[in-house]
Amino acid sequence: MANSWRISALADRHRALGSSLEDWNGMGTAWTYDSDLADHHEAIRTRAGLMDVSGLKKVHYVGPHAESLLQWATTRDISKLYPGKSVYASMLDEEGKFVDDCIVYRTGPNAFMVVHGAGTGHDMLVRSAQGRQVAILFDDDLHDLSLQGPLAVDFLAEHVPGIRQLPYFHHMQTRLFDRPVMISRTGYTGERGYEIFCKAADAPALWDRILQEGAGMGIIACAFTALDWLRVESSLMFFPYDNSQMYPFADQKAGDTLWEMGLDFTVSPEKLEFRGAEEHRRLRGKERFRIAGVLLDGARAAEAGDTLWHEGKQVGVVTCGMYSRMSKRSMAIARMSVACSGPGVALELRGSQQTRALTHALPFDDPQKTKRTAKG
Repeated sequence: MANSWRISALADRHRALGSSLEDWNGMGTAWTYDSDLADHHEAIRTRAGLMDVSGLKKVHYVGPHAESLLQWATTRDISKLYPGKSVYASMLDEEGKFVDDCIVYRTGPNAFMVVHGAGTGHDMLVRSAQGRQVAILFDDDLHDLSLQGPLAVDFLAEHVPGIRQLPYFHHMQTRLFDRPVMISRTGYTGERGYEIFCKAADAPALWDRILQEGAGMGIIACAFTALDWLRVESSLMFFPYDNSQMYPFADQKAGDTLWEMGLDFTVSPEKLEFRGAEEHRRLRGKERFRIAGVLLDGARAAEAGDTLWHEGKQVGVVTCGMYSRMSKRSMAIARMSVACSGPGVALELRGSQQTRALTHALPFDDPQKTKRTAKG
């Protein structure tokens, strides 16, 4: 944790569960606990699990020019957001290449909170804000507890009036166990889930109460690495681990298009002007690879960096793999040649193991997204 400069108020809780708090995004993060990740995966898929995702960068953008700043910097039409509504967006550079993803929350007429991942989006926004009437506050006092799984709403409904009526990608200001919180119906699991934004001073008490009072429902603390298992099944990208920053091109600098990453859906259909928009449109149909799903024979997970071969030629590389004891399947996300990216292509996996594999449509789990968008 030598590189960490941001401190989670839950660090002692994570250590007590067996974490050594590895660095992610500058914050000591509970990658693993002493307990089995398969138990964490099963809890979130069948009951609910609680994770500390405070390592995400929470940044407030406030002022008359906040909307125009975000309108230029992201692929979504920010003008359509109203207080209480959020949206998942991509951020591109001038060459139309992906540099970050984020969720943009509108919290007031001239006020937004943006939750950034590990890309350079925050730095780009800070530079773009110079000379504009917009204040920027990096808010590490705001912690993010993620309660994910089919029973998350049942648990919260006992304590938060109106939570069942909160639509997908909406948020509300409320109280939980008499602590002020903002609850957002978002997550990174493919399940119906909620992110609970709270003051750092309140995070330990909220963490403890959720686990204590949720124990009867099977709610457990889950480590950050469980998200890798969930994101493979649900086809959720994680910068830079699926990107050319991690798997560089032989003759080109790092940078992937939204078409290649399967993130072109993050561009609002009617939006024509944003950073990198012209190059984004020009690069359609010029994909050098595509993100695809892969099913492996056997009960071992593929490892990041394992290579995929077809008819004696390397055609892909695994970026993240997992084995589910629930579905008895070994699944992976891979960067594949365009010609071999469609479902049903026979492959051989080499590296951590040697076995047969088959390309598969993404996502593996809940392709219609009925779970995360369920009502009531």
